[in-house]
Amino acid sequence: MPTTGTTGTTTPATTPAVTPAQAPAQAPAPAAVPRGLAGVVVTDTALGDVRGAEGFYHYRQYSAVELARKRGFEDVWYLMFHGELPDAARRAEFTERTARLRRLPEDVRAALPVIAGASARSGPLAGLRTALSLFGARAGMRPLYDLDADARRTDALAACAAVPTMLTALYRLGQGLEPVEPRDDLPHAANYLYMLTGSEPDPERARAIERYLISTIDHGFNASTFTARVIASTGADLAAALVGAVGALSGPLHGGAPSRALDTLDAIGTVDRIDPWIRERVGAGDRIMGFGHPVYRTEDPRSRMLREIAESFGGPPADFAVQVESRVEAILAELKPGRELHTNVEFYAGVVMELCGLPRAMFTPTFAAARVVGWSANILEQAADSKIIRPAARYVGPPPPQPVPAG
Repeated sequence: MPTTGTTGTTTPATTPAVTPAQAPAQAPAPAAVPRGLAGVVVTDTALGDVRGAEGFYHYRQYSAVELARKRGFEDVWYLMFHGELPDAARRAEFTERTARLRRLPEDVRAALPVIAGASARSGPLAGLRTALSLFGARAGMRPLYDLDADARRTDALAACAAVPTMLTALYRLGQGLEPVEPRDDLPHAANYLYMLTGSEPDPERARAIERYLISTIDHGFNASTFTARVIASTGADLAAALVGAVGALSGPLHGGAPSRALDTLDAIGTVDRIDPWIRERVGAGDRIMGFGHPVYRTEDPRSRMLREIAESFGGPPADFAVQVESRVEAILAELKPGRELHTNVEFYAGVVMELCGLPRAMFTPTFAAARVVGWSANILEQAADSKIIRPAARYVGPPPPQPVPAG
């Protein structure tokens, strides 16, 4: 060891120096990061981003909201997988290909009643975890690490096309109804509503749901997307990564808010109860479901678009939601000055889905039917990088090593 003289200078030790070739490898010291990895950049992506201070998010180089207004679901799906919007010929080929993939293998269909029965209390999203795992095994999905880019994309297309079929079948079976087989002649969103209700939807409602689905395909590195990428980084198969993403989405802090936001509207009930109800909840420290977002510091652009859709339908539900939004924002500004609290996507998503005839039990599953495309695009991007995601944790328990007591 070095020795220090009375002058404070360090005298080199007499032991032989260790050469770089002999020195033990030193792992980099873990860096301190915010709780929940808030704001920590963990990778590069070409898929999109959320700019919360501006109230803007995009898929690749296009505004996600503008895509929802001007394009169909298949176009945006193609964009996420291929990096460009399709021309007419590519759109037709892609639409035909994905429509053919909607039908489930017979043995997967045969298992759905058992899965629906087992998940009767927890709902279709819980059943999807099991159904997706079975679907991946039945399809013989191999580890992403062992596949080339085309084979990975083939698996991703199959899963994205099959998820809406599984979700609607699980819901109907849970209601004592027979599943409705998909139709190849309907666009993605219209076919989803058809499989859910058994009736071909009118164009206005089909387009409203299509815009909602497009607006929720992707949204930065949220918990479920990050989960999917962590699993994909291990080289696991695509279905495994999607099952993990579904599990993350099932948490009420992530994907469970649309129906809860409608529950808030139901609890308020009438216009004269808005102010006292909100003041009481804020005073008690309760969260107002459908308001606030961890990223946006302005109005959520998805909420703005969905409010427009709700207002286009009109009627008491939409009018009441707009009145509640206005009063809640005013009261929150009064009671929590300095904080920007606006409606998030869940508030008007619930209103729009209910106006289009979707049952509340299918609100979060419908979100999953869209987000599976974003998850899959992220999985494909992650699979192109063979580096496993392996963060560190800071140990805060009793100091080790301590003697082990005799048994």
